[in-house]
Amino acid sequence: MNDKSNKPAYMSVHDIHAYYDESYIVQGVSFNIHEGEILALLGRNGAGKTSTLRTIARLADPELKQGEIWLDHQPIHNMKSYQAARAGIGLVPEDRRIIQGLTVEENIKLAQIAPPIGWSVERIFDLFPRLKERRKQMGTTLSGGEQQMLAIGRALARDLKLLLLDEPYEGLAPVIVQEIERTLQEIRELGITTIIVEQNAVAALKLADRAVILDTGNVAFDGTAKEVLDNAQLREEYLAI
Repeated sequence: MNDKSNKPAYMSVHDIHAYYDESYIVQGVSFNIHEGEILALLGRNGAGKTSTLRTIARLADPELKQGEIWLDHQPIHNMKSYQAARAGIGLVPEDRRIIQGLTVEENIKLAQIAPPIGWSVERIFDLFPRLKERRKQMGTTLSGGEQQMLAIGRALARDLKLLLLDEPYEGLAPVIVQEIERTLQEIRELGITTIIVEQNAVAALKLADRAVILDTGNVAFDGTAKEVLDNAQLREEYLAI
């Protein structure tokens, strides 16, 4: 099911094909996102969700062999990862990649070494009061939820247009998940576009505006999040929920 909105797409993925060596992982994925939307990118394990995120972020693995990626009228598909980051793409990976030996504040400031710079440190601390309380604490000693906040804060420290979240709720207590959800709602209200990959599909769908479901590297569904929540057969077939 395709998005039928008449609004122009802010971010567009068109027929991307990506490989890990000889393994054909992303097999012609296409979808659009409008500015300020949250899109839930869902599917069973091995469906190609993380690989699609990594391809959008222009990481070396997987290798994009075909297709186009556009963000805010700018082509991304021929960029290196550092160029995509400068163009406004921020990836928060599942392991969060907090830098050892640096405090919370230093982790954020490191993201601001090169332009374009986004939010100030204090503005990030306003969004995450827990981080402000721990600004001089080593980032790797934070709890899992606090590390997730730091990883998102670090992405906001750049001039962010597209936030990519890979399993942001992994290993977090329900009360921390709710706090992350509130933060993502605030980020949406500020007009930042977000793609979230999450095994907790129901939580992601309740947060998202739209959903794309992948099945073995292909798009099996593209529509509203509500359509997925309301369709038990679709959820059972592709998400096992």
